[in-house]
Amino acid sequence: MSAVESATERPVLVVGATGDLGGRTVAALRSRGKAVRALVRPGSDASQLEREGVEVVRGDMLDPPSLIPAMTGVSAVVSSAIGYSRRRKEDSLRTDFEGNHNLVDTAKKAGVPRFVFLSILACDQAPEVPHFWAKKETEDYLQQQGVPFVALRPGAFLGAPQGPYREWMLSSLRKGRVMGMTRGAVQITYIAPDAVARALALAVDLPNFSGQRIDLGSDRALSGLELTELIGRLLGRPMKMRSFGGWGMRFAALFSRSLRGILEMVRFFQTGKYVANTRVQGELFGPIPKVEDAARQMLTDLDLLPKGSPS
Repeated sequence: MSAVESATERPVLVVGATGDLGGRTVAALRSRGKAVRALVRPGSDASQLEREGVEVVRGDMLDPPSLIPAMTGVSAVVSSAIGYSRRRKEDSLRTDFEGNHNLVDTAKKAGVPRFVFLSILACDQAPEVPHFWAKKETEDYLQQQGVPFVALRPGAFLGAPQGPYREWMLSSLRKGRVMGMTRGAVQITYIAPDAVARALALAVDLPNFSGQRIDLGSDRALSGLELTELIGRLLGRPMKMRSFGGWGMRFAALFSRSLRGILEMVRFFQTGKYVANTRVQGELFGPIPKVEDAARQMLTDLDLLPKGSPS
């Protein structure tokens, strides 16, 4: 690379690019004309990324030396990687704590000029929710290590998931059931995954925002019943709310640490603190997206609505 080559011509490293949100983020960056490099674990399929012209570097967040080639010479790092969802059998919260610290340490050594970190809404208020607290700790570690960063804190994703969760969601909706994450009038923030990916892609160029934690959400929060009514209205048929965390899940959580964490998350939702302040989001990323649009896109992606359905 020549001395006159600007930072904007260097690639943006995406960590978590083989995941659903990571893939959307890669697409959002490429739509902005960015060169993209992806950190991909050994054994993960990177063929789609390679077909899209993405530079693939093999490495693992739990193997610090392998991170150095990926971070050398980049203009920014965007990390959407998580371990708590257990996409692979060996995934765990170790990725969210130790793995993220390894990323930060390597970014500092490599002199990365901007680290865009996918965090979680209100993570600093939920020490009892392990994967929320891992995000808060990583934000703090970025600041302690002096790595220039922006942390984006989205609400709950309202989108069509990939893998086995997709079939589960599709089956529930076909049976007229919507999973409600809160009881009564308690509302939480939802957001479309594409809106999060767009913000992550734009954040690599934010000026003078190092150290900022920015909430991301839609135009309004919804209770479980309000979400059920919205989806029913879009589908044109009545839907019933099914409460998340029934007795069967509570029993299973006695034997599963990850399920206990999910139940703690649902309890936290019930506090009413999981609601985004979207003022800064609007100032930096443009008009706040509508929650109706997120729900409509989710149903379209699940083939429950035809493409181009009227608003």
